[in-house]
Amino acid sequence: MLKLTYTENNFNLEYLNQSLTNWVANRVTLAMRTVTNIHIQPSHASFSIPVHSRYMHDLENLAAEDILELCNCDIGLVEITLQGTWLTSDMESDLGLFVTELEPSIESLFQQLEPASQFCHI
Repeated sequence: MLKLTYTENNFNLEYLNQSLTNWVANRVTLAMRTVTNIHIQPSHASFSIPVHSRYMHDLENLAAEDILELCNCDIGLVEITLQGTWLTSDMESDLGLFVTELEPSIESLFQQLEPASQFCHI
């Protein structure tokens, strides 16, 4: 499972060796025990990488298989969009967590990417 963490000034992508279902269930349990709001919804998230990334060919193949979407967004950058689940404590906020579960080989590829400084949750 991949977890993308969005904060005010940062973006972090990490691999978690846990199923999406179990991870979300644990987050809900934690929110209930700490009396914290939690909003969960199907969504998609995007982040940008340099267009000349050595993994571009692999990403184009995944886009052809409808596993992700690629879009030229700025000079020298391409935006990657993934489908998954958005979790946040405030529905009006752009801060939160995005999680998605892909084939292990695809998740491994994402661990090797170097995201550009631009990112967004859609």
